[in-house]
Amino acid sequence: MEVTKETIIGDILDFDIETSQFFFEIGMHCLGCPHSRGESIEAACDVHGTDADLLVEKINAFLANK
Repeated sequence: MEVTKETIIGDILDFDIETSQFFFEIGMHCLGCPHSRGESIEAACDVHGTDADLLVEKINAFLANK
């Protein structure tokens, strides 16, 4: 899976639940909420005041090393 800023969080979690650690790092602790699962990475990062590009980079590096 190749993650972009437009990728929906629920799709990422469904692909590999271990990616949840990266969302927890940015303070996104509501991953079970239907609203959060339907957000893009970019939208979540805007709400949590974090860098979407950095999060995408971390997730893609993690997935590439599995």
